[in-house]
Amino acid sequence: MFEGTEDGSPEEIELRIAAVLTNLPIIRSLAASIAMRADFDLDSIADLRLAVDEACSTLITQSAPNSTLRCAFRVSADEIRFVVTVPSTSDSKPSSDSFGWRVLTTLTDHTATWVDGPLGDDADASSPHLVHIELAKRRMEGLPG
Repeated sequence: MFEGTEDGSPEEIELRIAAVLTNLPIIRSLAASIAMRADFDLDSIADLRLAVDEACSTLITQSAPNSTLRCAFRVSADEIRFVVTVPSTSDSKPSSDSFGWRVLTTLTDHTATWVDGPLGDDADASSPHLVHIELAKRRMEGLPG
Protein backbone atom coordinates (compact mmCIF):
# COMPACT_ATOMS: atom_id res chain seq x y z
CA MET A 1 0.00 0.00 0.00
CA PHE A 2 1.25 3.51 -0.82
CA GLU A 3 2.09 5.63 2.17
CA GLY A 4 3.83 8.59 0.51
CA THR A 5 7.07 9.92 1.88
CA GLU A 6 8.15 9.61 5.50
CA ASP A 7 6.44 12.89 6.41
CA GLY A 8 3.21 11.90 4.62
CA SER A 9 3.65 14.34 1.75
CA PRO A 10 3.12 13.21 -1.86
CA GLU A 11 6.02 11.52 -3.59
CA GLU A 12 7.41 13.16 -6.72
CA ILE A 13 9.18 11.25 -9.48
CA GLU A 14 10.67 12.91 -12.55
CA LEU A 15 12.02 11.45 -15.77
CA ARG A 16 13.82 13.45 -18.44
CA ILE A 17 14.25 11.58 -21.69
CA ALA A 18 14.83 12.33 -25.37
CA ALA A 19 11.57 13.30 -27.08
CA VAL A 20 11.48 10.39 -29.52
CA LEU A 21 8.72 7.84 -30.00
CA THR A 22 11.11 4.91 -29.39
CA ASN A 23 11.29 6.00 -25.71
CA LEU A 24 7.55 5.52 -25.11
CA PRO A 25 7.92 1.97 -23.70
CA ILE A 26 10.20 3.31 -20.94
CA ILE A 27 7.69 5.97 -19.94
CA ARG A 28 4.75 3.52 -20.07
CA SER A 29 6.65 1.05 -17.89
CA LEU A 30 7.47 3.73 -15.34
CA ALA A 31 3.81 4.84 -15.18
CA ALA A 32 2.64 1.24 -14.64
CA SER A 33 5.31 0.60 -11.99
CA ILE A 34 4.36 3.74 -10.08
CA ALA A 35 0.66 2.84 -10.17
CA MET A 36 1.37 -0.75 -9.06
CA ARG A 37 3.52 0.46 -6.19
CA ALA A 38 0.74 2.88 -5.21
CA ASP A 39 -1.60 -0.15 -5.07
CA PHE A 40 -3.96 0.97 -7.83
CA ASP A 41 -6.26 -1.70 -9.28
CA LEU A 42 -5.35 -3.39 -12.59
CA ASP A 43 -7.88 -1.43 -14.68
CA SER A 44 -6.63 1.89 -13.31
CA ILE A 45 -3.02 0.87 -13.99
CA ALA A 46 -3.90 0.02 -17.60
CA ASP A 47 -5.83 3.29 -18.01
CA LEU A 48 -2.95 5.36 -16.62
CA ARG A 49 -0.42 3.54 -18.80
CA LEU A 50 -2.45 4.23 -21.97
CA ALA A 51 -3.13 7.85 -21.01
CA VAL A 52 0.55 8.53 -20.30
CA ASP A 53 1.44 6.96 -23.65
CA GLU A 54 -1.11 9.14 -25.48
CA ALA A 55 -0.01 12.35 -23.73
CA CYS A 56 3.68 11.69 -24.42
CA SER A 57 3.21 10.66 -28.05
CA THR A 58 1.09 13.77 -28.63
CA LEU A 59 3.83 16.04 -27.31
CA ILE A 60 6.67 14.15 -28.98
CA THR A 61 5.07 14.79 -32.37
CA GLN A 62 4.90 18.49 -31.48
CA SER A 63 8.43 18.75 -30.05
CA ALA A 64 11.27 20.87 -31.34
CA PRO A 65 14.19 18.91 -32.83
CA ASN A 66 16.53 17.27 -30.28
CA SER A 67 14.22 18.12 -27.37
CA THR A 68 13.96 16.54 -23.96
CA LEU A 69 10.60 15.32 -22.69
CA ARG A 70 10.06 16.05 -18.99
CA CYS A 71 7.69 13.62 -17.27
CA ALA A 72 6.71 14.35 -13.66
CA PHE A 73 4.60 12.04 -11.50
CA ARG A 74 3.14 13.21 -8.18
CA VAL A 75 1.83 10.29 -6.15
CA SER A 76 -0.50 10.82 -3.22
CA ALA A 77 -2.71 8.43 -1.28
CA ASP A 78 -5.70 8.87 -3.60
CA GLU A 79 -4.31 9.90 -7.00
CA ILE A 80 -1.41 9.96 -9.41
CA ARG A 81 -0.92 13.27 -11.19
CA PHE A 82 1.23 13.31 -14.34
CA VAL A 83 2.59 16.36 -16.15
CA VAL A 84 4.53 16.01 -19.38
CA THR A 85 6.32 19.00 -20.91
CA VAL A 86 8.31 19.51 -24.10
CA PRO A 87 9.86 22.48 -25.93
CA SER A 88 8.07 23.17 -29.20
CA THR A 89 8.54 25.62 -32.05
CA SER A 90 4.74 25.98 -32.12
CA ASP A 91 2.74 28.05 -29.67
CA SER A 92 -0.29 25.79 -30.16
CA LYS A 93 -1.55 23.45 -27.47
CA PRO A 94 -2.75 19.99 -28.50
CA SER A 95 -6.24 19.96 -29.98
CA SER A 96 -9.04 19.06 -27.61
CA ASP A 97 -11.07 17.91 -30.64
CA SER A 98 -8.73 15.05 -31.56
CA PHE A 99 -9.30 11.34 -31.01
CA GLY A 100 -6.21 11.28 -28.78
CA TRP A 101 -7.68 13.94 -26.50
CA ARG A 102 -10.90 11.92 -26.21
CA VAL A 103 -8.80 8.94 -25.16
CA LEU A 104 -7.13 11.06 -22.46
CA THR A 105 -10.39 12.41 -21.08
CA THR A 106 -11.97 8.95 -21.08
CA LEU A 107 -9.10 7.20 -19.30
CA THR A 108 -8.38 9.84 -16.64
CA ASP A 109 -10.21 11.92 -14.05
CA HIS A 110 -8.58 15.22 -15.04
CA THR A 111 -6.90 16.54 -18.18
CA ALA A 112 -5.48 19.94 -19.07
CA THR A 113 -3.09 21.41 -21.60
CA TRP A 114 -1.37 24.78 -21.87
CA VAL A 115 1.59 26.56 -23.48
CA ASP A 116 4.24 28.74 -21.83
CA GLY A 117 6.83 30.76 -23.64
CA PRO A 118 8.71 31.65 -25.57
CA LEU A 119 11.65 30.58 -23.41
CA GLY A 120 14.72 32.52 -22.41
CA ASP A 121 15.70 36.13 -21.75
CA ASP A 122 16.48 36.84 -25.40
CA ALA A 123 13.34 35.10 -26.69
CA ASP A 124 11.74 36.10 -29.96
CA ALA A 125 8.90 34.67 -32.05
CA SER A 126 11.07 31.75 -33.21
CA SER A 127 12.16 30.75 -29.67
CA PRO A 128 10.78 27.47 -28.27
CA HIS A 129 7.61 27.40 -26.23
CA LEU A 130 6.89 24.85 -23.51
CA VAL A 131 3.82 22.72 -24.21
CA HIS A 132 2.29 20.86 -21.24
CA ILE A 133 -0.27 18.13 -20.74
CA GLU A 134 -1.46 17.32 -17.23
CA LEU A 135 -3.61 14.38 -16.25
CA ALA A 136 -4.70 12.72 -13.04
CA LYS A 137 -5.95 9.25 -12.26
CA ARG A 138 -7.72 8.81 -8.94
CA ARG A 139 -7.91 5.62 -6.96
CA MET A 140 -11.24 3.86 -7.38
CA GLU A 141 -13.43 4.22 -4.30
CA GLY A 142 -13.65 1.24 -2.03
CA LEU A 143 -10.04 0.17 -2.64
CA PRO A 144 -7.29 0.39 -0.05
CA GLY A 145 -5.33 3.61 0.00
